[in-house]
Amino acid sequence: QVRLVESGGGSVQAGGSLRLSCAVSSPTYRPYYMGWFRQAPGKEREGVAAIYPGGTIVYADSVKGRFTISRDSANTLYLQMNSLKPDDSAMYYCAADTQFKWPGSNILRASAYNLWGQGTQVTVSS
Repeated sequence: QVRLVESGGGSVQAGGSLRLSCAVSSPTYRPYYMGWFRQAPGKEREGVAAIYPGGTIVYADSVKGRFTISRDSANTLYLQMNSLKPDDSAMYYCAADTQFKWPGSNILRASAYNLWGQGTQVTVSS
């Protein structure tokens, strides 16, 4: 069974940086679009960034200019997070789906994905 495995979380001071990675466990799984989500205690899971195979990218307004999503040819997904703030503290999840969707579809919603990782914790202290 294919899995998504996140890594790279940790604790950092405000203004610092972290880079998250998400690896696909099976080379035969070919996700169409992939994304990063986060969920803080007591809050709903929110979309952070997502990427289509052609490179079209969408970001949540709260992370624009600070976070960068990327994806390599092995379908490993990355999230470079700079200028981190305490409000960025959350469990971060990688997600993927194999279904075609037109760029412009709302792929920052959790219901658009059928495969999820276990999450990696990010904690930003002030």
